[in-house]
Amino acid sequence: MDRNEPGNAMEAPGARRLLRSTAIAAAAAAALLVGVVLPAEYGIDPLGLGDVLGLTEMGEIKVQLAKEAEADAAPQSRGPSSVPTTVDAQRLDAIEARLEEIYALLAWSQPAATQRPQADAALWRDEVSIVLTPGQGVEYKLVMEEGAKAAFEWTANGGALNFDTHGDAPGTSISYEKGRGAPADKGSLIAAFTGSHGWFFRNRMDADVKLTLRTRGDYSELKRTG
Repeated sequence: MDRNEPGNAMEAPGARRLLRSTAIAAAAAAALLVGVVLPAEYGIDPLGLGDVLGLTEMGEIKVQLAKEAEADAAPQSRGPSSVPTTVDAQRLDAIEARLEEIYALLAWSQPAATQRPQADAALWRDEVSIVLTPGQGVEYKLVMEEGAKAAFEWTANGGALNFDTHGDAPGTSISYEKGRGAPADKGSLIAAFTGSHGWFFRNRMDADVKLTLRTRGDYSELKRTG
C-alpha cells in the first residue's frame, strides 16, 4: 500500500524530547557536583548548600585527615598521632550516611527520560519489529472507537524513517502528523472517529532500517494494513 509522503522536513518530536532531557540531566549533574560533591569531598561550598546539609564539615574533615596522613608519611614527621578521635569518626560516619541518602534522592529525581524505559517495558500491550529495506514502506493501524486514546512509541533503531500518522474509515480520513527523516517518536493518539488509526512508514535511506513500534491503550487490535 502506497501513500503520499510528507512534503516538508520537520524536526522529530522524539529528538526534541531527547535533547531537552539530555540538557536537564546535564544541569542536574552540574548542580550535584557544585552543591553536593565539592562540599562533601573537598570542603568547598560555593553555593552554601553544603553548610545547610552538613556536608561541608565532612569535606573539611576529609581534607584534614588527608593532610595529616601525608604528614605522618613524611620521614621528618614525629608529631602526635593524627588518628581521628572516636567522636570525629562517629560524626564522619553520620555525615556519610546523610550523603548517601542525598545521592539516592538525587538519583530518583533524575529526568523521566533516563528512568522510564525499564519501567515502561512491561507496560506496552503490543510490540512489533520489522526490517525495512531501502524504499520499502509498511503501515500499522489501531482499531479504535471515536474518542479512544492510545499511547505509542516507535524508533528507527539508529536509522531514520519518513512517517505519516493518520486515520481512516469508510467515507472519511484524517492526517494527524507527518515527518521526514525522523529517528523516533512517541506520544498519544486520540481517535477522531471510529475506524483505523496509525502510521505509514517508509525507509528512504540507502541501508536497511529496523522499525520497532510499541502501543498500549484503548483499542481492539493492532494490525498491519499495508
